[in-house]
Amino acid sequence: MSPADIKKTDMNDNKNSAKKIAPQEIYRTVAWFGLALLAAGYVRYSIQGELLIMSKILLGLGAAMLIAGLALNYRALAAYFSRRSARMGTNVGVLGLAVFAILVLLNFVGYRHHKSFDWTTEKLFTLSDQTQKIVQGLQQDVTIYRFDKMPNPELAAQITQYSNVNHRIHYLSADPQEKPELAKQYGVTRMGEVVAASGEKNEKLEGTSEQDITNALLKLTRNTVETVCFITGHGEKSISASDGHGMSQANDELKKESYQTREVNLVTTAGVPADCTVLVEAGPTQALFPPEAAMIAKYLDGGGRAMLLIDPATDPKLDDVFQAWNINIGNNYVIDASGYGRLIGAGPAIPLVVDFPASPITKGFQGSMTFFPLARTVSIANKSAAQPQDVELLKTSDRSFTVPNLDKKEVTFDPKTAGPLSLGVSGEKRGEAEGGQKTARLVAIGDSDFATNQAVGAARNGDLFYNAVNWLASDESLISIRPKSPSNRRVNFTEGQQRGLFWVALIFLPGLVLLSGIYIWIKRR
Repeated sequence: MSPADIKKTDMNDNKNSAKKIAPQEIYRTVAWFGLALLAAGYVRYSIQGELLIMSKILLGLGAAMLIAGLALNYRALAAYFSRRSARMGTNVGVLGLAVFAILVLLNFVGYRHHKSFDWTTEKLFTLSDQTQKIVQGLQQDVTIYRFDKMPNPELAAQITQYSNVNHRIHYLSADPQEKPELAKQYGVTRMGEVVAASGEKNEKLEGTSEQDITNALLKLTRNTVETVCFITGHGEKSISASDGHGMSQANDELKKESYQTREVNLVTTAGVPADCTVLVEAGPTQALFPPEAAMIAKYLDGGGRAMLLIDPATDPKLDDVFQAWNINIGNNYVIDASGYGRLIGAGPAIPLVVDFPASPITKGFQGSMTFFPLARTVSIANKSAAQPQDVELLKTSDRSFTVPNLDKKEVTFDPKTAGPLSLGVSGEKRGEAEGGQKTARLVAIGDSDFATNQAVGAARNGDLFYNAVNWLASDESLISIRPKSPSNRRVNFTEGQQRGLFWVALIFLPGLVLLSGIYIWIKRR
């Protein structure tokens, strides 16, 4: 073959190679390149967090090239999808997309209508009724800020529970170094601080428990501060005493619910102070002076709110007040012969109450109990003259009865004074002063020890006291069962039991498995 023929043959081969690059290949390459540009634009946007000009160019150019490549190569695409294998692949792809779309829809519905299940005995991971009432009543946006470099998933999940009740509650985690202006606005000085803010008001949280968060919400949304005044000067329970007979725990809980508390001496103040929303007389051991009793009566006549906790074997000289409110205070001790008290290690002189007539104060108490160390009867004196709002709050069992004193070492059931007996009464009526425009409220209970440090945290004793204060202060939204603490479920072993567990778990059981394996191996040989 001559050189000219060889040259001619090479030229033909080059032409044939050029003909092999079909337009469809070019269109396909353009489509793939457009898809790559789309991916690059999205990655750039996700890293920068903003849709900048370069990201817009990449996304726009990529979308244009992808659409153009698919449009110009539509015949090849149609031929491809006409194949049996392609149709099967398409069906699988469509089915996959359908499943994906269903999962996305389920996740969206789950996000918008969140539902979780709390299987713990005390419902530790469910917001209390009290918190839910408060959150449902929010009419303004509240944002919980946490200032730290690292996120806090536990707090975020907790605030999510609040948001599920009311979408006005939001959560934001912020790095104070990246957002110094925000940290300065809320006076943040250290990492990990949590601030609740609504409008121009903000409140720093001392902790991140449900009570801390709910307390902050109360402080942010309340326009006025209610004051609970405790009478002193007659041997009453002290709200500053931390021993078993003091009321420091009840005092702390009231402050958590955004009440102000203070002690007042009616003699030195010459009357009930005007800022007292609720007046509490907790277990006086000495009689009040007649002018003091008159001051309480006048306070109630003017639409005041009072709680009178009167222990047995005491006479506070408040007969005129009780008579005006159609209340009878028994000069007795209540004995509970039902045996209920044995369940909590209480004797018959500590009556248990499991029957709670309908009242906002005891709403939700059915199925629970309260107990009263040494109580007297407090009942409606003349039931025919009682008003519809007068309620005997606490009813003992029909196996309860009364005795005039506890001088006898043993007492026997007395059917003449048999129960059910009333231990507390609540009532309300229009105040006589100021044209009767204010509604006065009164709660009287024949025991004060139930609210002391030694008993307020047991059963529903604390809820009874706090709910009574809430009702007297017209804070019905706060009346509920408060959050419960987790039960102590630890198992304590003696030293001998620990040694036994060691031999069983680390010696006997592994040895048994090893011997079984050796036996099976020998038998199979």
